Amino acid sequence: MNPLEKLLELGGTKRDIVFLVISGLALIVSGFDLFSLPFDAAWIAIILCGVPIILAAINGLVTAFDIKADVLVSMALVAAVIVGEDFAAGEVAFIMQLGALLEELTVAKARAGIERLVHLTPRTARIVHTDGTEHVVAAEEARVNDLIRVLPGETIPVDGVVVTGSTSINQAVMTGESLPVDKHPGDTVFSGTVNQFGAFDMRALKVGEDSSLQRMIRLVQSADASKAKIVGLADRWATWVVVIALVSAILCWFVTGEILRSVTILVVFCPCALVLATPTAIMAAIGNATRHRFLVREGDALERLATVKHVAFDKTGTLTLGTPSVTDVKSLVSDLSKEDVLRLAAAVELRSEHPLGKAVVSHWRKTNKNAEPALEDFVMTPGKGVSATVEGHRVSAGNRDLVESLGLALSPEAETLAAKHIDEGKSVIHVCVDNRLAGLIALADTMREDAPSLMRNLKAEGVTPVLLTGDHASAARTVAARAGMDEVHPDCLPEDKLSFIASHENQGHPVCMIGDGINDAPALKRARVGIAMGGIGSDIAIDAADIVLVNDDIRMLPHLFALSKRTMRTIKANLTFSMALNFVAIILAMTAVLNPVTGALVHNAGSVFVIVNSIFLLNWKSSHSALVPAQTEQKV
Repeated sequence: MNPLEKLLELGGTKRDIVFLVISGLALIVSGFDLFSLPFDAAWIAIILCGVPIILAAINGLVTAFDIKADVLVSMALVAAVIVGEDFAAGEVAFIMQLGALLEELTVAKARAGIERLVHLTPRTARIVHTDGTEHVVAAEEARVNDLIRVLPGETIPVDGVVVTGSTSINQAVMTGESLPVDKHPGDTVFSGTVNQFGAFDMRALKVGEDSSLQRMIRLVQSADASKAKIVGLADRWATWVVVIALVSAILCWFVTGEILRSVTILVVFCPCALVLATPTAIMAAIGNATRHRFLVREGDALERLATVKHVAFDKTGTLTLGTPSVTDVKSLVSDLSKEDVLRLAAAVELRSEHPLGKAVVSHWRKTNKNAEPALEDFVMTPGKGVSATVEGHRVSAGNRDLVESLGLALSPEAETLAAKHIDEGKSVIHVCVDNRLAGLIALADTMREDAPSLMRNLKAEGVTPVLLTGDHASAARTVAARAGMDEVHPDCLPEDKLSFIASHENQGHPVCMIGDGINDAPALKRARVGIAMGGIGSDIAIDAADIVLVNDDIRMLPHLFALSKRTMRTIKANLTFSMALNFVAIILAMTAVLNPVTGALVHNAGSVFVIVNSIFLLNWKSSHSALVPAQTEQKV
């Protein structure tokens, strides 16, 4: 930043407001001749509002030969002063700066909505030392593996895992859910979330810039409306408008001999509304998206999203919750019921760290209030399963390899049933009791309950949902059918997803990719628009995406598509109006209907219209943005 740019930014918005207030009062004094001054009071507005415009124009021309609206405004100001229209010059400068302030405030309002979402950076962290003493430090001083104590009502300073204590955490900042989430030893907690009840100790895992909250803040800061392609187009138009205006003014002066008409042309020809049309709309739309839990990383993402014809979904973690749950329990022996099979399996899985084992235990606890059976001689066999003595019975639970290692064979019934579950994309736990195969437990990822309605709403927005998954064909078709998706591509490796997207892009059918895992990152990067699941998504996937869904709630995706189209309609309306207004104003200026003063008023009314029209996007609601009932689960 050069010294002139630093000078122009000195004081910021507060300075602009003060200058505008003083300039407005000066113009009132000048217009109504309220006081007798040794000079025209309009010169106050010329100096306070006009000089910064002229300096900015000079800086742009000298440093980058950048011809924009301020060049034309500067010529209009100078020309008005030369012909003695001091009030007109002051009015032009005042209204131009007023329009710039309105744009700035519009952008600030949109950005404020984003910042409120993630502006909860904790100030301090309570470090617990090995001798049991506590020491409060700045949150940024916390280090990985530090033991941190969080008291009720405090904000969690870093990402970590609970070591001791149980509590409930308000995770609304990360998930959007208002209900507190119970946390126990071993559970993960995130920075920026609030401890509701009990005190607990946690081990720091991600600190400083690596924490979840700071990651979200970086995403916010990367949102930039200036990256939109259509903004560049508007800038190019503005350059040509400046050239055409200058030529038109010179020709009008040559033909009519009236310098006042030429000055008026310069005033009304200013492309201020044209330049404001796009960035204000995009930033307002970004603010709207934020309210619906989207973080837009790239300013042109909404523009690109409006052109999408296909939306491709990964399965696990996107259409599903990414957590297994029990779907079927089958007893294979007459002396044990399926409840007995589940109880014995849950007992032996109590000490297991495997996700499937934890899912079995969780399911049993939900359906039974009895005390957990005691177990002895617990043994874990890596890659196979677990075994223990439960109520005098030797119980084993694991995969087929575990069954075979025990010297047992699967009956035809067990073979058929296990194959059926596997074909449906489910995982199977074999439960052996006293050296015999006693039962089977099938588990599957949990499909998001709102997936079918989501697909219907996306189709209503004119996009075709597609399933891209690494699952085999039968399981993939089962998921697609339950979700209401007509197109499915199974057995997809990362390169296969890339190939699908590239093929459709080459055919003129832009694709939006929605995923959460590392394997989705290449497709997210290649797609016209990549949307990552921010809550459960990997860091690599989030970095590759253009838009991040903070709370993983896919119900709002149709609103995002509708918002992108609404934004483009708003931009086109803004551009059309500004061009039409300029055309009409030029004719009126050439015919001397408008003078520099009235020309400035008419032209800048267009700028105000553009800004106000864009502001409406901040609170715009689609038919999909209404609140929906809380999710329930259905099994895949």
